[in-house]
Amino acid sequence: MLSVYLVSATEVSQLLKIPILVKHFVDHRQQDPGMTLWAFLKMHYDHPVKDADYQTDQQLPFVTHSGSLTLVFTTDTHFSLEIKKWVFPFPKRITPYKNVFYDKDVFNAIWQPPRAC
Repeated sequence: MLSVYLVSATEVSQLLKIPILVKHFVDHRQQDPGMTLWAFLKMHYDHPVKDADYQTDQQLPFVTHSGSLTLVFTTDTHFSLEIKKWVFPFPKRITPYKNVFYDKDVFNAIWQPPRAC
């Protein structure tokens, strides 16, 4: 799903044109064997000219930019939003030590501060 979104809504779709770039570079290499990739990129991206293969040049990646997907959300003119404060009803407080095994007097007898004689 992410790849479909990226291809349709961003310029990532330009990366799908890389095979055209490679084929066009190979064609230029056949015409001029001394042409480097850097010279090819400079010719088509730095100083583009309208020559015999202009239509192919326009198909190269990042030469022309496609319109991105635009999503527009509108609301009805009679739209209203009502916000109410919701209070969570807390149950009665439960004392965690109401247990048959808990004897408050025993614990109070054990834990006493030191006494001076």
